Amino acid sequence: MDLTVIWFLAIAVLWTGYLVLEGFDFGVGALLPVLSKDDTDRRVMINSIGPVWDGNEVWLITAVGATFAAFPAWYASMLSGFYLPMLLILLALIGRGVAFEYRGKVDSAAWRRRWDVVIVAGSALPACLWGLLFANLVRGLEMGPDHVVTTNVVELFNGYAVLGGVLTLGLFLLHGAVFLALKTDGPVRMRARSFAAWAALVVLPLLVAFAGWTQARSGEPWTLPVAVVSVVALALGAGLVRRGREGWAFTATAVAVGMLAVLVFGSLFPDVLPSTTDPANSLTIDNAASAPYTLTVLTWVAAVFLPLVLAYQAWSYWVFRKRVTRAHISPAH
Repeated sequence: MDLTVIWFLAIAVLWTGYLVLEGFDFGVGALLPVLSKDDTDRRVMINSIGPVWDGNEVWLITAVGATFAAFPAWYASMLSGFYLPMLLILLALIGRGVAFEYRGKVDSAAWRRRWDVVIVAGSALPACLWGLLFANLVRGLEMGPDHVVTTNVVELFNGYAVLGGVLTLGLFLLHGAVFLALKTDGPVRMRARSFAAWAALVVLPLLVAFAGWTQARSGEPWTLPVAVVSVVALALGAGLVRRGREGWAFTATAVAVGMLAVLVFGSLFPDVLPSTTDPANSLTIDNAASAPYTLTVLTWVAAVFLPLVLAYQAWSYWVFRKRVTRAHISPAH
């Protein structure tokens, strides 16, 4: 298999891992005011993702770094075309990380409420914007022969992309609620199960609409069963969480998110950034790739370090696998 194909697949896997893992902690953060009745409930929710949220963001750093190294032209055109949304995502992630660390530094209800607002905004905004950006990747951007993107910010908010943004926000909220049902106990768990069951009634039609639109627009024959699996997995997850089978429900929603990412990248290939101005101007895995020597070195580096990173993250999830309850929350803030 050609190295350009291998690295396209590697980047797709990294983004898929990021969306599956960061997706549930985005959902937990955005649900903070919805599923909590008091500060103890909010601390239960934050503690459920406390040991893993920053590790989940490593997938984003690695995905962006791999794109820069393996496909520099893709990196340059994509980030220039998405400059403002990417800046908003970056600021949201920074604010969210600071809020997690600073929320408990002062024993003041007003202080904690202000940081809770930052957590909610810092979770919901990226959850929506990632869907918007990936939908625009599939749709394509206005781009000349020099691969300079000329699409303006307003044009990014087209119908297809807005649907993608609303879908990822809803899907991550559902994914996060199922995670809370799996990772907590007591009142938060019960509310999370109820929310997930009802949210599925809204998210499932959105997923059907976006997957069908994507398949019709630029899908391949093999991506059709991928889209079907995503929809079926989400429906199964909703049914399982209603029955209290949170572990299998979380697996199902993770599969739904993962298959949606596979559908997006499968619909892109072999392009990495289609041009709506002229298909001849599109960036592909061939004209956007680094030199073969660079790809070879990257492959060896990834072969050595990627298993170590995966092993560490798997270990951290195993260590912090127990449910979080109100009894685990100390009186001190």
